[in-house]
Amino acid sequence: MRLSTARQVFDREGPFATVYLEARSSGEDAGDQIRLRWRGLRERLEEAGAAAGAVEALEQRLQPGTAGEEQANGRVLVAVDGEVVLDEHWDAAQGSGDQAHWATLPELGAFIREAARSVRELVVISDQHGAQVRQEVVSERGEPAEHDVERVEGGAVEGVHKPRGGALSHRHIQRRAEEAAGQNAKDVARRVREVADRFDPRVVVLAGEVQGRTALRAELPDELADRLVETGRGGASADGSEEALTEELLRIAGEESDRSAREQHDRWAGGLAHDRAVQGHEEVAKAAEMGAVETLLFEPDTPVAREAVLLEVAARTDAEVALTTASTGLADGVGAVLRFPVSTTTPS
Repeated sequence: MRLSTARQVFDREGPFATVYLEARSSGEDAGDQIRLRWRGLRERLEEAGAAAGAVEALEQRLQPGTAGEEQANGRVLVAVDGEVVLDEHWDAAQGSGDQAHWATLPELGAFIREAARSVRELVVISDQHGAQVRQEVVSERGEPAEHDVERVEGGAVEGVHKPRGGALSHRHIQRRAEEAAGQNAKDVARRVREVADRFDPRVVVLAGEVQGRTALRAELPDELADRLVETGRGGASADGSEEALTEELLRIAGEESDRSAREQHDRWAGGLAHDRAVQGHEEVAKAAEMGAVETLLFEPDTPVAREAVLLEVAARTDAEVALTTASTGLADGVGAVLRFPVSTTTPS
């Protein structure tokens, strides 16, 4: 992932108050629970010497009456004196705990790692008339976060249902029905391409009834067909279809995340042979200060010393952040693929 969202935070002058609210089951008392949780976080910030303006800004942002939704989804907020500069959903699974930090730099490591682990999935649930098109960000550790959803209807005037029988009139109606379904698929494919250009999904998930999927698959452009994963689970009307589709989206996200981690490991290992990769905190930090880091690599669950500093430098130099496999064995849990070879040793 690129750090464009984080860069606007790092560009501000600190110190920063960073708060994580973990995802929890939402109930009737969710509003009271969020207030109690915030009270505990506020006490931690005040004990750490946080500026009153930053604390008040966070409290004001947490006042609106959407606490139930926020408790269910999880949330990360960052404030400087008098202003909230980041307010995003955080999809980490329940059990990570609420957190509060007051520091020179924002503590965005957990948020960025979760974003790097997540997969953008463009979900198309098709039928012969059109499709439902969803933009979802999915992590195998949490529920899919739906960013947008729309119903796209094809423009065919003729019906898509075919009569049975072999009469000549029936064959004409069947042909018109096939043409109508094909026209609808073309219209949906055009809209899917427009949405994909903006959303830039890593995976396009094609679900829904077989006839609709078949017609739409034939109309998708090559750049989307290359990212296509088709599933027969989930649909518009089957009992339990939404639950089945959610399970499938989580499975696809997990497989894609694992594939990406292996790919990053191979890039890093190949880079070592050509002086285009480094590992260890000191070597990565030196390369980052020189603007040489193309991709900053973390092992999935390994804490990294001075992680906030590495992320700040990566954000300022337009580097990406990615996760590699747990078995990579990076020194200090951190490595980097470089834009150009550098000498990270200090001359004697």
